[in-house]
Amino acid sequence: MSAGTGPVLVIVALSIAALIGLVLRFKVPAFIALLVVALGTGLALGGKPDEVIEAVRTGTGQALGFVAVVIGLGAMLGGLLEASGGVAALAHRLLAAFGEKRATWALTAIGIIVGIPLFFDVAFIVLAPLVTTLSLRSGRRVTFFALPLLAALMVMHALLPPHPGAVAVAELLGTDYGLMVIYGFACGIPAAIVAGPIYARLAHGAPGFGDLSPPPRLNEGAAPIHPIGFGPALAGMLVPLALIMLAAVAEWLMPASPLRQAVLFIGHPFSALLIACAFVALWLRFVSHASLGIISDVMTRALAPAGLMVLVVGAGAAYKEVLIQSGAGERITDLVASANLSPLVFAFLLSAFVRVAQGSATVAMVTAGGLAAPLIAAAGLSPAQVALVTVAIGAGATVVSHVNDTGFWLVKQFLGLTEAQTLRSWTICSTIAGCIMFVMAAILWPFA
Repeated sequence: MSAGTGPVLVIVALSIAALIGLVLRFKVPAFIALLVVALGTGLALGGKPDEVIEAVRTGTGQALGFVAVVIGLGAMLGGLLEASGGVAALAHRLLAAFGEKRATWALTAIGIIVGIPLFFDVAFIVLAPLVTTLSLRSGRRVTFFALPLLAALMVMHALLPPHPGAVAVAELLGTDYGLMVIYGFACGIPAAIVAGPIYARLAHGAPGFGDLSPPPRLNEGAAPIHPIGFGPALAGMLVPLALIMLAAVAEWLMPASPLRQAVLFIGHPFSALLIACAFVALWLRFVSHASLGIISDVMTRALAPAGLMVLVVGAGAAYKEVLIQSGAGERITDLVASANLSPLVFAFLLSAFVRVAQGSATVAMVTAGGLAAPLIAAAGLSPAQVALVTVAIGAGATVVSHVNDTGFWLVKQFLGLTEAQTLRSWTICSTIAGCIMFVMAAILWPFA
């Protein structure tokens, strides 16, 4: 699939407009709309029918090979914790400890801590029931609690190792990891605060930000279970996070050995979520004395909404893959490279353009890092300035999460929002976070 720069940009813009129109104006189910637009975009860009089908298949398969398992296991874990009152106990304790007014700040802190070692989607799937229950208990919109958590997770995913995009850019640019962490926190924490609790509070009453109807619950209609209590519920939520964090530390610090392989195995999201599900299920069976039939029913019911989430995420990945194979990223790279910009602005704009065009933050970061590397090497920048360019690339890859980003659909489905509400809340949140990260990098640039 190939075409000139102008036609590619026009077709990409029209495909995004068509997708938005289908889901917002004509109320076409997102799964169908994404597949139709993916196929149509591939053909419009000159791809042969078999190439377009292969791109759709590849994109779907690559996304669902990981996301489907994580969503399924995370949904079952969330369903068990919801049905047993565990998430309600956590929410009640959080509100009691911090107060409703400060709960958003607590969620931001949780997102920053958890977001360092965990992929965005894994952490959000595990913690989504918490924000849902906080919304139900407080009577506030779910976005009020979700955005602080999402902003923090997103910022850490874009700026810090061991996340793949950040590590790839650091290797391409030769960034010092110590400075990368320092400047990542210096630029990322203000971004998480502004895009999270501050934006959520300012926009909470705005039209279209999300209604007051109850968000989706993973245990809807399930038989009641004796309450699990705060301690076991907290352990059930922390077990997968702790195991994954342990694996991240082991991968960086432990030498090659059977012990290291064992730690990496149990710390993989698949294994960690399986262990957490087993822990909660066994506690419910032998301590809360729930029947095996009820436990099985809760887990099965939790998979129903998860199935729709999987389909939508897979279709979004198919659309993204068509855009990648079309060469849109390369065309945008050539366009930005022709402008005479400072390394910091160049890196941010390049990453942002690729992000908007094809959706994947990691692809945007790798594309921008690859093109910026020769420029950085020739510019004679200081190590601190190279670290700030790395931040700028992560900032650009964060902005405008919209309909071609699988994260957009993940947030929409888990929070029970419409497409319009997701655009007005999550898309704006991601854009604010990316812009604040870049502004912080620009402020620090003269002192680096």
